Amino acid sequence: MTIQQAIGASQSDAMDVDEMRDATPREITPRPLSPGQKAAVIVRLLLGQGVSPGLDRLTPDQQARLARTMAGLGNIDRATLAHVVQEFTGRLDGLALTFPAGLSDTLILLDGHISPIARDGLRAEAELGDATDPWARLAAMEPDRLRPLLEQESAEVCAILLSKLGVAKAAGLLADLPPDRAQVIAHAVALTATVTPDMVTRIGEHLFQQMTTRPQPAFRASPVDRVGAILNAVSGAARDTLLEGLDARDAGFAAEVRRAIFTFHHIPKRVEATDVPRILRRVEPDVLNTALAAGLKSAPLSVEFLLENMSKRMAEQLRDEAEAIPTPREDDGEGAMAQVVSAIRALEEEGEIRLIPPED
Repeated sequence: MTIQQAIGASQSDAMDVDEMRDATPREITPRPLSPGQKAAVIVRLLLGQGVSPGLDRLTPDQQARLARTMAGLGNIDRATLAHVVQEFTGRLDGLALTFPAGLSDTLILLDGHISPIARDGLRAEAELGDATDPWARLAAMEPDRLRPLLEQESAEVCAILLSKLGVAKAAGLLADLPPDRAQVIAHAVALTATVTPDMVTRIGEHLFQQMTTRPQPAFRASPVDRVGAILNAVSGAARDTLLEGLDARDAGFAAEVRRAIFTFHHIPKRVEATDVPRILRRVEPDVLNTALAAGLKSAPLSVEFLLENMSKRMAEQLRDEAEAIPTPREDDGEGAMAQVVSAIRALEEEGEIRLIPPED
């Protein structure tokens, strides 16, 4: 049954609209109703005829307002009903075409009629939602920016945050948390059933404001990584002296710096064997020869690791050249080895290779 048929049936069951108007004394005027109350009257009329008015497409807040309006209307006289029905049917008669509500519904309508590339791009745009929606903007942020919220906010707020994010992003964030914290937040999701939409909106606005007002760090790398990178370029003796001084001042920080340091000596433990040819192609031949010559004395394990993971012919050639040249001066040797390390770091930052974490 269509909406028009439902209204027609309701009119014939009670009285034709015109008959209602004629049978109603002229001095009785329709009860003044707000637009929301008129909508409630139409919804009640449709439900009485067994027609679904599509309330499931309304937001929870809209559904709640409609229910409260219906609860407060009381009885509607025939004159008021006739006036509301006449106004509603008049609007329907003048309505020639309706379009989908929002981009998501439009994509459903256009499914099969647009290219997959256009569809996927529009679908991503639709997932972002309204640009004024704080939750859409929070969902678009990188996990690294959202992770501090899960560590600082209450478990209930974190549960709401995870519930508003995509499943994959929420799962990744939850998996990165310590087990105890993750369990508390996961349990807090069960406590969010009674949270009102207004409260969710306010929480989203608060979190987004907190994220946007938080000052951006001046340095991309952490203090540990910055000190570690500096000490990578320092000579071995000076590095040891500096680390001893850090131990005396802050043993915990010094331990973290030691894990962040990556020198020529660490190559066998931190570099994947399959990455050696790619690394060596990044180093100038003269620099590589000097580094290998210096390493034969100060870091033989690293030299053997590099030579073992290249072609046999090239390994023999490089070994012969390294053994043939005089042992480089300490500064020259350390400088050449530092350039090899710099090449490895550059490849890591470019995503070409992955260093084995120190704890592994």
